[in-house]
Amino acid sequence: MSGSDEQLQVRVAWLYHMEDLTQAEIAARLGLTRLRVNRILSECRASGLVRVHLASRLESCVALEARLVQDFGLADAVIVPTPDDPAKLPGLIGMAAGDHLSRYLARAEVSVFGVGWGATLRETIRHIAQADLPDLWVTAMMGGLTQGLELNTFETAGELARRLNAQCTYLAAPIYAGSAQSRDTLVALDVFAEVFARIRAVDLALLSLGDLSPRSLLIRHGLPNDVTVRELKAAGAVGDVLGQFLDATGRPIDHPINERVIGLPSAQLAEVRHVVLAAGGRHKTAVIAAALRGGIPRVLVTDEETARAALSLAG
Repeated sequence: MSGSDEQLQVRVAWLYHMEDLTQAEIAARLGLTRLRVNRILSECRASGLVRVHLASRLESCVALEARLVQDFGLADAVIVPTPDDPAKLPGLIGMAAGDHLSRYLARAEVSVFGVGWGATLRETIRHIAQADLPDLWVTAMMGGLTQGLELNTFETAGELARRLNAQCTYLAAPIYAGSAQSRDTLVALDVFAEVFARIRAVDLALLSLGDLSPRSLLIRHGLPNDVTVRELKAAGAVGDVLGQFLDATGRPIDHPINERVIGLPSAQLAEVRHVVLAAGGRHKTAVIAAALRGGIPRVLVTDEETARAALSLAG
């Protein structure tokens, strides 16, 4: 974005939110169309330039948060109302997760911030407050796709590091090796030693969860050709975290695919001080319930309908 574009966004946002001008009045004052003003206001919210904070919380969401904390020993839970349009869910969860992480980074000392990938995490990073943390390391916690999607682990870690003015490392490797043996060989290479040492030192992790439907980016773009969803389900899988497939109890399934992942083993997430899981949608109910049963998150950020369904399933 050019400086003039950013100035226009700020000016439109100020007139609308601070001076209470209508979109038509702003259009007349700035020589724009009303449609252009509407688009600029939408861009301001999407980019995090404008953040909406409600003075009151929905009682039903607060009750769900308290129950999640009590039943699963979480440090915190953040529940947002479920929107009528499912396409808006990643943005809403991202806003809530970004706010939680911004507050956490402001009060806690963090050495290494580990991150996964996905649409919800992309939205979360957009809503993390910009900061100047040159001593912080941001690292991808798993390999990436061989296709150039903007949701890839490389882009996710890089964008988070830029937002926090932090240092960045990532695994220049695919998510899965061809076999467990080739995975071990690759991980043992000197070139990866420093990266894996930093991944093991992560003390704050931002992760999402994948289900087994075609909605999952991993299922669509990352699953090796020699592995099928049918066989994963037959092995008891309900979804994945960091590319590792979990059963309904939150434990890794007994399947060779989990031995081929180039990244932090899911069992070692228990050693991370603060794991934030940001995921939502009814299609992810089973894997969210599994993660809760397995004690993976310290903080869960999701939507109301999904939280209620996951609680019922996990309980």
